[in-house]
Amino acid sequence: MTEQHFDEVTGVSTTGHSWDDIKELNNPLPRWWLWTFYATIIWAIGYTILYPAWPLLSSATPGVLGFSSRADVKSELAAAEAAKADYVSAIKAKPIGEIIADEKLRTFATAAGAAAFKVNCVQCHGSGAQGGKGYPNLNDDDWLWGGGADEILQTISHGIRFATDDSTRQSEMPAFKEVLQPAQVTAVANFVATLSGFEADPSLVDAGKQVFAENCAACHGDDAKGKREFGAPNLTDAITLYVKSASDISRQVQAPRHGVMPAWANRLGDVTTKELAVYVHSLGGGE
Repeated sequence: MTEQHFDEVTGVSTTGHSWDDIKELNNPLPRWWLWTFYATIIWAIGYTILYPAWPLLSSATPGVLGFSSRADVKSELAAAEAAKADYVSAIKAKPIGEIIADEKLRTFATAAGAAAFKVNCVQCHGSGAQGGKGYPNLNDDDWLWGGGADEILQTISHGIRFATDDSTRQSEMPAFKEVLQPAQVTAVANFVATLSGFEADPSLVDAGKQVFAENCAACHGDDAKGKREFGAPNLTDAITLYVKSASDISRQVQAPRHGVMPAWANRLGDVTTKELAVYVHSLGGGE
């Protein structure tokens, strides 16, 4: 019989193993820990029998209960689609004015439009619809063709200067580089700059006002507040897409830049475009 040795410090028996004069104490795991460990093994075996667990070539073992998280998700999505079916049908059938007038429909359409906006529109207009250089801010009340719900829907559905849509919004400012003399361009740019409070040369304003009246008022109006039938912007409110100075205005007069917005009706369908229009209209700038 092997003689049992005890550690002098702890009084615990040793296993007889020693490494570099360090003796291994015989401290078995607590009984409760062992039983817990065995229970987890039994639970794991039971889980793999009851639920999908072991991977196969193209799937996994189904488990005797036949549970499927994919099936649960599919069922939940189907239930969600069924729950909103009545709202979707109503939005599809009603004009946008009636949708906005109905509180429940408006709430649903606004939420759905906000989701669609995040997927399709933030790339240009920003996450808060605040726009950027060349892209309009949808929160203010500066609208080229009108900020009513029907006008917004028309713009979203058919786009702006979108070549493949016959009903797209069209407004192109002509290039005045060959029409006006350089001195006239500089003068009218300084006049327009004063309308929005940009820095300008006062000595050129009167001459620029005359050039404006002869060449620009037909579209922008005698008061320079724009004409929606032409999509001509208001030049008096300091809300601009491309210009912030007289020199910027000069470049725009000589070689105008024109943005393009896609037509979304064929891409997203009638319901989603209506929901987008309701959402944009709700941002605060809608008329």
